[in-house]
Amino acid sequence: MSLRTRGVVACALVLLATGCDDSSPEIDAPDLSAADASACRDLVAALPKTLAGHDEVDVTGDAGYGAAWGDPAIVLTCGVGRPDGFTDTSTCLQVDSTGWFVPDIGRVTDDQALDVTTTELNYRPRVQLLVPGEYRPDGFTNAVGEIGAVIAQTLRRTGHCV
Repeated sequence: MSLRTRGVVACALVLLATGCDDSSPEIDAPDLSAADASACRDLVAALPKTLAGHDEVDVTGDAGYGAAWGDPAIVLTCGVGRPDGFTDTSTCLQVDSTGWFVPDIGRVTDDQALDVTTTELNYRPRVQLLVPGEYRPDGFTNAVGEIGAVIAQTLRRTGHCV
């Protein structure tokens, strides 16, 4: 076996050992305009390497539209649609200039182990953040607080919780 062949085999073994982990969060590419796609890529490029005390982890799929931190992962996806259950009378949690819709079940439940998916509504394209229940309640407030500054710097403000 040549030195080059041994190197290829060694790299393949390393990939098998580390790169085929099914636990990596998957980011699905949204269907966006060119401008929104560019804005999402700018947002993702500006995201911190650590969020709410958790280090960034690899994602699968379209990494240009999202990121993840921790295990279990806090997962951010940019370019999502209007959240299910959101109406003109829905509650929006203001954190600095950002406004986050949390479905009622995530806000009023006594089950602090429940995963929460929240969607930022003041900026476009919309950003969704999944926070695993084991990080609640502090993980939620820390995550949206840290992400909010990046959202405000990179995305287009459209209003107040719309």
